[in-house]
Amino acid sequence: MKQARPRFRWLFFRRFAREQRGVAAVEFAFVGLPFLFLLFGTVEASLLFFAQQTLDNAVIDTGRLIRTGQAQSQGFNEQQFRQEVCNRVTMFLNCDARLQIDVRTFANFGGVNGPTPVDGNGDWNDQFQYDPGGPGDIVLVRVFYKWNVITAMLVQALQNLPNGEHMLTSAAAFRNEPFGAILPNP
Repeated sequence: MKQARPRFRWLFFRRFAREQRGVAAVEFAFVGLPFLFLLFGTVEASLLFFAQQTLDNAVIDTGRLIRTGQAQSQGFNEQQFRQEVCNRVTMFLNCDARLQIDVRTFANFGGVNGPTPVDGNGDWNDQFQYDPGGPGDIVLVRVFYKWNVITAMLVQALQNLPNGEHMLTSAAAFRNEPFGAILPNP
């Protein structure tokens, strides 16, 4: 009786190994989950890339409003400038509390630097300003966005904030054009 049980197990495994029905399902189970993780990771990384490019383009475009004096001549305040940025990023980003804007004026390019936008817990610092400056001033425009990482396997790779979020950052430093001066006609 003791020999019948091991022989039964051996026959069961031999019959199981020869069976061809369901092979595709078993193979898909082995390959499907890693494939789906890879697919979702690629999609999220692509979305993150496009969101970063959208943010960069928005900073370039809205920074030009300041550099050419359009924002100053139209009397833009912080909310109006924010709305201009939001008009350019709504395809990938929400204009809510996750988006912060910092515009500062400096005396020279060597001194261009801004405070860290978040504290050690990943919360926003309340040091954001809106100072577009005047003609010939050096201006730093920075825009920050907290991107929620969705794919679990990418959280460790993409997060740069302690709460599992990724900080998108875009900046432009420039000297304002002499938009207030009247140039002589040659």
